Amino acid sequence: MATPTPTRSPELRKDPVTNRWVIFSPARAKRPTDFKSKSPENPNANSSSCPFCIGNEHECAPEIFRVPPDPNWKLRVIENLYPALSRNLEYIIGQNGDSSSELDGWGRVVPGFGFHDVVIETPVHSVQLSDLDPTDIGDVLIAYKRRIEQIKGFDSVKYVQVFKNHGASAGASMSHSHSQILSLPIVPPIVSVRLDSMKEYFNQTGKCSLCEVQSEDLLINETSHFISIAPFAASFPFEIWIIPRYHSYHFYELNNEKAVDLGGLLKLILKKMSLQLNNPPFNFMIHTSPLQVTDSELPYNHWFLQIVPQLTGVGGFELGSGCYINPVFPDDAAKLLREVNVPI
Repeated sequence: MATPTPTRSPELRKDPVTNRWVIFSPARAKRPTDFKSKSPENPNANSSSCPFCIGNEHECAPEIFRVPPDPNWKLRVIENLYPALSRNLEYIIGQNGDSSSELDGWGRVVPGFGFHDVVIETPVHSVQLSDLDPTDIGDVLIAYKRRIEQIKGFDSVKYVQVFKNHGASAGASMSHSHSQILSLPIVPPIVSVRLDSMKEYFNQTGKCSLCEVQSEDLLINETSHFISIAPFAASFPFEIWIIPRYHSYHFYELNNEKAVDLGGLLKLILKKMSLQLNNPPFNFMIHTSPLQVTDSELPYNHWFLQIVPQLTGVGGFELGSGCYINPVFPDDAAKLLREVNVPI
């Protein structure tokens, strides 16, 4: 009779960055190595008549800029054809610098002014972000920076969220490799909670919580300017954070050298994730500081990039409690990803 594989005991962890409790329950899973995407994404689906492909620019919403600025572009930033917010609304700045609001029944109402843009990462339909070389991925990251710098001149915009959905089940409506930039007239609650949690850690220790990440057990890969880790209290199995080594509060401070360095690490991590997890759908999000921050807030604000492969669903417990159940301990996930060999 086969001896059952011993499992670790359940454990609750609280993350000092997100302020979120996570239940680690390995008994709910098999082995960490058994985690694979059940329906790997086909990056070449629906390639005919794709408006994001080179030559079909006339089918897209208005262009904001392209790189380089000629017909043989490598990337384009365009308006979203179906924006969540409207760039054409008038907005009024209130006495405290906030967008004007009024009570409507239970809560506040803020005009839906904002910018919703799409970054087309490659002119070729079959090419994914991880297929690009580090310099070209760096160009995509610099495009995010450039667009944020354009938007931050609008006083009504309080926060800019950069994100990528890869695969239909991760929210992508187009299979052509792209990411999005959504500029908001508010600071989202989850951002406020994150900053309050980082402030609490700073008040207790005098140190930035992300500058303090040093555990070798959680490390996946590192470069001159960035580290990639499985976070201490990862909400999702095989969740990954890429963090600047040196304290940096605004993503838009990224320079060309660091963009290429980050591009190389992001490429490596996406390749490893694809090999280990059978090319899963995923999301990545850049968590940065609000556009208007005070000098006293800078010592504990530190941006990072979060990658979440879509391997498990979110159920009633998570929605009701705000806590997550993760069947894979982060040090186990980090070890597996650290040992993945990516063909050169």
